[in-house]
Amino acid sequence: MIAVRKPGIPVRVRWRREEEFAFEPVSPAMVTTVHATLDGAGRPIDWTTQIWSGRHSSRPGGGGNLLAAEALPDPPPAPPPTESSNPPGAGTRNGEPLYDFPAKRIHHHLIAETPVRTSSLRGLGATLNVFAIESFMDELALEAGEDPVQYRLSILKDPRARAVIEKVAEMSSWPTKSTLSPTGGEGRVRGSAAAGGGSTKGRGIAFARYKNIAAYAAIVAEVEVEEEVRVIRVWCAADAGLVINPDGATNQLEGGIVQAISWALKEGVRLDTAGISSRDWESYPVLRFSEVPEIEVALLNPVSDNPPLGVGEASGGPTVAAIGNAVAHALGARLRDLPLTRERVMAALLTA
Repeated sequence: MIAVRKPGIPVRVRWRREEEFAFEPVSPAMVTTVHATLDGAGRPIDWTTQIWSGRHSSRPGGGGNLLAAEALPDPPPAPPPTESSNPPGAGTRNGEPLYDFPAKRIHHHLIAETPVRTSSLRGLGATLNVFAIESFMDELALEAGEDPVQYRLSILKDPRARAVIEKVAEMSSWPTKSTLSPTGGEGRVRGSAAAGGGSTKGRGIAFARYKNIAAYAAIVAEVEVEEEVRVIRVWCAADAGLVINPDGATNQLEGGIVQAISWALKEGVRLDTAGISSRDWESYPVLRFSEVPEIEVALLNPVSDNPPLGVGEASGGPTVAAIGNAVAHALGARLRDLPLTRERVMAALLTA
């Protein structure tokens, strides 16, 4: 448009990082709550997931959704505020747990208009939904006085889902029930972070089948908390059916784990009255190379008669959830908001 108004004059348009950070679409904010009615043995007999989120699917394209069209004298109407239905869903992605509950449902509250432009982030709504579901599963296991691995297996019939949970427990030498008490014991060492007595270690597990139709992934994360959370080690067991390129599949899972650690501990868009205020790498930090933990990945039955399953994005949600469960184990206090920043860790300790 500038070149049209200045014929014969070379034009260069510069797009600075601050402008990109301020005006690019961001992942929509989400709130997910889960509710369960339990039987006498502490197993859910009725489950409800409620999800509030903006639109995850507003990529420029057809249907009048080309961003540059807003500059036209007579721009086309905006596309209707809709989301893709389940499965695989967008905001509702992985909102239905794979566990065998007699009754379960999802209520999706679509926020059609948001203060800033939103679109897809890797995993869409699966990350927060798995975080909520798997955090609650750990709380239910604690309420029942049972090991989180055994509790999950007791309400999970899918043999491939069971296999990845059992495998990651074996890989990580999953602790016994006595070491998983969030109030002390072997699982918490070297004093209390709240009292300034050093760091606290913990482990957590989480599981999901991405979109409930793609690869299965179970994650165990080990963390150390000393005001801030540091992920020490991550184990991943995945079932992607027939794997054509094992190295590529492993790289996908590892990359998802690294990105999910960054989501869990650091990444969060900041807003003020003018819109997005996190416009550089100081106000929007990401994981550094020095903070990447040791990662071990195992592919179950990569040479099999099972059809190939999509492995991209499969490890993201379980990694975030496993870190959340590990932090809760370490501190004896659960953080329900992401990212798990120093400020949120200290607030949880002060109110524990």
